[in-house]
Amino acid sequence: MKTQTTVFGLAKAVCALALLGAGLFGVSAASDRGPPTHEGHLDGRYAHNQYYPNRGHVSPSTPRRSIEVEHGGARYRYGGGVWYSAYGPRWRVVGPPFGVYVPLLPDFYTTVWFGGMPYYYANDSYYVWRDGQRGYEVVEPPADVQPSIAAPIQDLIMYPRNNQSEAQQAQDRYECHRWAADQTTFDPTRAAGDVPAAQWASRRAEYFRAMSACLEGRDYSVK
Repeated sequence: MKTQTTVFGLAKAVCALALLGAGLFGVSAASDRGPPTHEGHLDGRYAHNQYYPNRGHVSPSTPRRSIEVEHGGARYRYGGGVWYSAYGPRWRVVGPPFGVYVPLLPDFYTTVWFGGMPYYYANDSYYVWRDGQRGYEVVEPPADVQPSIAAPIQDLIMYPRNNQSEAQQAQDRYECHRWAADQTTFDPTRAAGDVPAAQWASRRAEYFRAMSACLEGRDYSVK
């Protein structure tokens, strides 16, 4: 039986999407990081090309926008594509357990298609959307299947103007993503956005303009 995962403060991961993230649209701790040090590395798989702290690195705190996740009786925090487990009063960088669910994709991710199914990749981890749980499950990559790769996605950065809760932010991100994708018929979580290659750049720009307008209308600053 699969272990039940609870995400605190996110109302059962309602309306997730997005990434993420901390989600489809949030501040990216990974993408803002500079060249690697003895505590960090470059993840170049699938041309992802983002820097992350090494697993095993211990930190006194986690990123401000990270969320708390419980799985199998263990407590984790998740943000910027990085997972942390409690280590006394501090936090240690770890790999996520398979089967854990999160409401948001990492802030910067690469869509990798295996056998016609999209997987979202970041920091040596793979996420798959599950309709039944309304969230993203951390899974193992399928074996012996040749992947096809969509362009890495760098998402909008949104700041709540009205002290919206994390649950409300997750819901607003998801609903604005769905609205923008419907309006522009461009979905950045799909390979090549589900549009012809010649239209990719212009349709992507339209999508992000629509996303920005939607979020600004819900009292967020967007950049």
